[in-house]
Amino acid sequence: MNKYSKEDIFRIVEEEDVEFIRLQFTDIFGMLKNVAITRSMLGKALDNRCMFDGSSIEGFVRMEESDMYLYPDLDTFEILPWRPQQGKVARLMCDVYCPDRTPFEGDPRFVLKKVLKKARDMGFEFHAGPECEFFLFHMDEEGRPTTETHETASYFDVAPIDLAENVRRDMVLTLEEMGFMIEASHHEIAPGQHEIDFQYAEGMVTADNIMTFKMAVKTIAKRHGLHATFMPKPKAGVNGSGMHINMSLSDLMGRNMFENEEDELGLSKAAYQFIAGLLYHIKGMTILTNPLVNSYKRLVPGYDAPVYIAWSAKANRSPLIRIPSTRGAGTRIELRCPDTAVNPYLALAACLAAGLDGIEKEMTPPESVDRNIFTMHPEEILEKGIEHLPETLGEAIEAFRKDDFMKEVLGEHIYTKYLEAKESEWHMFRVQVTDWEVEEYLYKY
Repeated sequence: MNKYSKEDIFRIVEEEDVEFIRLQFTDIFGMLKNVAITRSMLGKALDNRCMFDGSSIEGFVRMEESDMYLYPDLDTFEILPWRPQQGKVARLMCDVYCPDRTPFEGDPRFVLKKVLKKARDMGFEFHAGPECEFFLFHMDEEGRPTTETHETASYFDVAPIDLAENVRRDMVLTLEEMGFMIEASHHEIAPGQHEIDFQYAEGMVTADNIMTFKMAVKTIAKRHGLHATFMPKPKAGVNGSGMHINMSLSDLMGRNMFENEEDELGLSKAAYQFIAGLLYHIKGMTILTNPLVNSYKRLVPGYDAPVYIAWSAKANRSPLIRIPSTRGAGTRIELRCPDTAVNPYLALAACLAAGLDGIEKEMTPPESVDRNIFTMHPEEILEKGIEHLPETLGEAIEAFRKDDFMKEVLGEHIYTKYLEAKESEWHMFRVQVTDWEVEEYLYKY
């Protein structure tokens, strides 16, 4: 990530003919918001004097306390490559502040900053790398998204079977123009499903990158007449889209704190404790890693998504957590349940906080499960003490409601607003009568 001063940004805006700057921030549900300003207002923005109506943002504040301020993070300055070349458009990610110039506790970026500071106070730097999956679908005649695709390609297929190879290429080139280091891109298992992986980075950079990634992918897809969706399970009968999160801790000198050459599995004590913390807290934080009613249609057996709360030190993809085979400086933990509907700031904050709690309390993980859990007999699963992830948003809500630790991580404001919204979402889903119910029951009863 580039390091910019105010003077750098003024100079780049002048040299590159930037006319508009988008001041972007994220609501508690992971929706990207922005206000656009002209170049003439850049000085005001960089002096943290740009105000907006926080009462109009879901989950923020009440009408009688609506004035909020945007504080741009100068290092997130990027020119949007898909906008006009004359009169270019740039963006800055922003923190949200209250009128008294204190950080707004309902800002997801603030939540992640708090947990990252705790990690640094413990002598750690947190690094994360997501594996972002998405679907590309056709639009109808009126420009609305469908769930239709003409292709039948599957895992790692190439053109002409993979009809979106050039679309994915444009996405990668666009992201690289914005400073991303793309490690791989390929067709995924389901028709119309794709994955683009970008380089491991510090926690806040990764969260910002996920938001930028979604914006860029959707924009480039639309230029090709397609709709990119990060909905976890848009079609029944095929794999859903996940966002596995690879995580590690380093010391303040950059040395990987998860590696230990003397250990049988190559893992340090901190790595085992971090895994234990994730396993211990996962039920309470599943609502953050899998936030939608639809998320739980993905978390079912048979579609390459985790169901069981267990870990494996081998290349076993059936448990919740696996340790990729790379060791040494590349030693990391892969959490496999998250999907790309997450608010990345809250999800990464929860993951890091859970892992740090495991380290602080010196937790011990259960034994590594190196067999395919999906082929194990239910009695054997029970004997090993392997539990299920929540199977519905309703179950995730109950686990979240009982979890004081998550309340401490998120703060009273976000915890309460998030819980209220998810309870409302679950209620709205429960009262719906679906097409499946009508087709299954109407003629029988």
